[in-house]
Amino acid sequence: MEYKISLDEQEKALRTLAERTDVEAARMKRYLAMPDLSRTPGSPIHEIVARILATDYFKELDTIQTPEVVPVSIGFDLFDFPQDHPARSKSDTYYVDDKDILRTQTTVMWYYYLNEPEVKERIAANKPVGCFSYGKVYRKDEIDRHHMNVFHQIDGWYLAPKAMKTIGQTDLEEALKNIAIAVFGPDVKYRLNKDTFPYTDPSLEMEVEVDGKWVEATGCGVVKGSVLKKLGVDPDNYTGWAFGFGLERLAIISMELPDIRLLWSADERVKKQLHMGTKFVEVSKYPPVIRDISFIVPKTFTPNDYFDLVRDIAGDLVEQVELIDQYENDAKFGADKKSYAYRVIYRSNDRTLTNDEVDVMHHALEKKTAEEFGAVVR
Repeated sequence: MEYKISLDEQEKALRTLAERTDVEAARMKRYLAMPDLSRTPGSPIHEIVARILATDYFKELDTIQTPEVVPVSIGFDLFDFPQDHPARSKSDTYYVDDKDILRTQTTVMWYYYLNEPEVKERIAANKPVGCFSYGKVYRKDEIDRHHMNVFHQIDGWYLAPKAMKTIGQTDLEEALKNIAIAVFGPDVKYRLNKDTFPYTDPSLEMEVEVDGKWVEATGCGVVKGSVLKKLGVDPDNYTGWAFGFGLERLAIISMELPDIRLLWSADERVKKQLHMGTKFVEVSKYPPVIRDISFIVPKTFTPNDYFDLVRDIAGDLVEQVELIDQYENDAKFGADKKSYAYRVIYRSNDRTLTNDEVDVMHHALEKKTAEEFGAVVR
């Protein structure tokens, strides 16, 4: 069964966002407008989702499409995130207003799915239920070749009445095994390790072997009874497993992609290579242009906000932003100030950047750094 949640509440929040004229609001509008690659045929992100949904082991699970703007109460409170958890801070999460955020995980589907009338009826009848959800998620993050602040996730879960079975570690192992085979093929080598997540216990992570190295791929766990109770499911009667992971990570592993930005490329030489299991061959390695920037700012400065500023200025022409130095000197800067130095690597996946055009971007970055953060650029 396919479910699609009403976007009425999201539209209310977006009307509030539309009225805002600040820089952060402009960023969020731009990120929300980016295409959902998990629903874009031809993208390897879409290919991964299709492979998982087609697996016999998961064939009984429903699918649901949920809002991308959700209340904090659904995004964090229901999933046992402590009030002081870093993910709740405005330096990690995009806040549309005081109570609504851009979703940080597709796990929010648990709430929406369990509030579907048909699903409630199945639970009342003591029947198993399960669901997949996938799409874009948003987290403030650093800039490098393997991270973006807008990326894609897939979440899946399955709940069963204890009269039918009690979900345990064996079920986690079976679910992860089927994900590994679906995504990487029957010859995949994987291993499972214990892990910790806010809303599952026990939990496992899965690593797959790539060129003799073990790389983290996904995680899975038994849903905590406290979370089930908050969601209106009796933990004395139901148990379940759940998993969730970033799709870009699996695409990068499978194709040995050197840069996450390639997944968004419009270059046909790149696009024709983007198929799971096909090792990517560089169409051309355009040279980097490196510029450093150092500045003194109030200690309230937040690096993740700075990464967003760099994205505003350079877009997909910035490959990496690396912190190369930071220090305090009360006598020189004042007790409330701190010095930072960043190395910005500009590189296009499609062409050679000229020093002149990079200089224009970098000068704009210096100007905006001073304006937005009260910085003294050195």
